[in-house]
Amino acid sequence: MTTRTCHSIVLAAGLGTRMKSDLPKVMHEIAGLPLVGHVLKALAQAGSERISVVVGPQMPDLEALVREITPSVNCYVQTDRLGTAHAALAAKSSLEQPADDVLVLFGDTPLVTPETISRVRDALANGADVVVLGFETSNPHGYGRLILSDNGLQAIREEKDASETERNITACNSGIMGFSGEKALSLLEAIGNSNAKGEYYLTDAVEIANAHGLNVTAVMGTEAETQGINTRTQLATCEAVFQQRRRENILDIGVTLLAPETVFFAHDTEIEPDVVVEQNVVFGPGVTVKSGARIRAFSHLEGAVVGAGSVVGPYARLRPGTVLGADTRVGNFVEVKNTTMGHGAKANHLSYIGDASVGSKSNIGAGTITCNYDGFLKHRTDIGESCFVGSNSTLVAPVRLDAGAFVAAGSTITDTVPEDAMAFGRSRQSVKEGRAKELRARLKAAKDKKS
Repeated sequence: MTTRTCHSIVLAAGLGTRMKSDLPKVMHEIAGLPLVGHVLKALAQAGSERISVVVGPQMPDLEALVREITPSVNCYVQTDRLGTAHAALAAKSSLEQPADDVLVLFGDTPLVTPETISRVRDALANGADVVVLGFETSNPHGYGRLILSDNGLQAIREEKDASETERNITACNSGIMGFSGEKALSLLEAIGNSNAKGEYYLTDAVEIANAHGLNVTAVMGTEAETQGINTRTQLATCEAVFQQRRRENILDIGVTLLAPETVFFAHDTEIEPDVVVEQNVVFGPGVTVKSGARIRAFSHLEGAVVGAGSVVGPYARLRPGTVLGADTRVGNFVEVKNTTMGHGAKANHLSYIGDASVGSKSNIGAGTITCNYDGFLKHRTDIGESCFVGSNSTLVAPVRLDAGAFVAAGSTITDTVPEDAMAFGRSRQSVKEGRAKELRARLKAAKDKKS
């Protein structure tokens, strides 16, 4: 397979009208990645080195998105929506360039796997001129049926055109097709629009290829991975399938999920073996968790690295830019953003640490806040190794605590604390004897006067 070149065309011009959204359909997300992104990712993993995406008119955001996901993508515009073959031919100039394999997929099938795409390519490598990806289903209603014989795939029959016998066929069309590179353009150009809707249907390529004596075959995937998305309900269904598939994969590599059905992963979550994930944890995009770490219940992580042996949560939030070293502790109701924490550093309770660095073995007391924003700009707080920050302290950035510094509880720190120095940034306590009794009497009298 590695010696064969592959050009893939992804059809992504749908408006998503049934989703009741102004957003193009394929820009809706599953596991933090747009639908079309899942397809592009699977194609790249299946060895497609050239990808064209067909978009609708006035979809600059979609074009920008696909180029961000896969910079080498070429985008083509289908000005008039006249069917799937018409959409594929919007990329005609790319089809004129040589390729051994040509694949046509839909941008709203995010669950298709690289392995299944590779099976379509394998069939092409074994001599097929046209390959249709099908699936078996117990309820074929609404799907095009695959008319198979000993000689291969004879036709794809849409339900409205199928005979009673053909409607009982359970082998159905997924819409994903592969073509021999040297035959693809001629087959697509041979497709006509002599039908009730006057549209050009990609599936007609099967009968055209058979009429020319070409080798037409079908390979089978699963109904789950080939399902498309047209509604919010179907979007939610695909999200559930993705999550279940990902949970099984995570368990198989040696991760413990205490309640798998309550843990949600992003498309790119990376977790090493011997990690424990407790109940009700959400992983946003860009998270890596190293071996031996424990993510405790009700935590949310995004754009973060969790070091080996670290403990996060319960009820912790790691925001983008967070890098935790080995054996760190980020405890309950602690939020960390754009911060590095060194080996063995701790922030166990009720703190916000943003735009900061925390040295190894340092301890951040409960209620500590790094004041990183002045209303216009963000500023950094640098905390050295083996520092101790007492509870309810406020560190006003930009500020630095050198190694071994000690900040007394309740302090507001605005200046550098030198190495091994102790800083007090609070008013001295004043005690007024008997004042509490007088205050209670006065307040009670005021209340009695109102009632």
